[in-house]
Amino acid sequence: MSSSTTTEEPPLPGLEQGGDLHRMLVSAVVDYAIYLLDAEGRVATWNPGAQEIKGYTPEEIIGRHFSTFFTDEDRENGRPKRILDEARTKGRFAGEGWRRRKDGSRFWAMVVLDAVKDDYGRVIGFAKITRDMTAFHEAQLKLEESERQFRLLVKGVTDYALYMIDPQGIVTNWNFGAEHIKGYAAEEIIGRHFSTFYTPEDREAHEKMGFHQGWGTVATQLEALAKTL
Repeated sequence: MSSSTTTEEPPLPGLEQGGDLHRMLVSAVVDYAIYLLDAEGRVATWNPGAQEIKGYTPEEIIGRHFSTFFTDEDRENGRPKRILDEARTKGRFAGEGWRRRKDGSRFWAMVVLDAVKDDYGRVIGFAKITRDMTAFHEAQLKLEESERQFRLLVKGVTDYALYMIDPQGIVTNWNFGAEHIKGYAAEEIIGRHFSTFYTPEDREAHEKMGFHQGWGTVATQLEALAKTL
C-alpha cells in the first residue's frame, strides 16, 4: 500500500494581517507615489511608485523633509509649510504644481495630502499621494494655446460677422467683423438675444409661427421653421 504526500498551499492572509496586505498593495503600485510623512513633514515610508516618479531610493530619501521635492521658488516662498499647515488644520490638501525629481528635472504633479490622526485626534503624520501629470498638463497647455490663437484669428476677421450664441439664442462672444457689420460693440450685445438683429416684422412673423416668448432655443426655432417649408 503506497502513500502519497501532498503539499498544502499556505493560507491566504486573513483580516488580522491587514497591515501586511496594505503594505503589499502600496508596494505593488508604480503609477502613484504613495508614502507617509511624519508630523514635521519628513519622509517616513517610500513605495516603488515614489521611486519611479521622483528618482530617489528609500535609503536616499527616508528621513529627509518633503520640501526636497519642491522647486527653489516654492521653497523660498514657504509653499511646503503652507501645504502642511492646510492639511493639519483642514484635514486635507489637494492641488497641482511643479515638483522636482532627484536629477533636477521638473514634473507636473497632482497631489493629495491627508492628515493622519491618533485616537485622541492629534495629527501624527500625513499620507501623501502624488501622480505625474506632465503629459496631460502639456496637452492642456497646447489646447489652450490653440484656442487662444483661434480666438485671435476670429477676432481679427473684419469682413465677416463671426460670433456664438448659446442654446437659448443669447450672444456669448463677438468679433470685429460683427461689430463692423451690425454696429454693436461687444459690451452692448453680449448677453442679449440674437432676435435683436431682426426687424420688428420678422420677429412678429416668427412669433406667429409658434415660437414661445423669447424665441425659445435655436433648436426649437429650426424645428418650427422646418414645418413651414
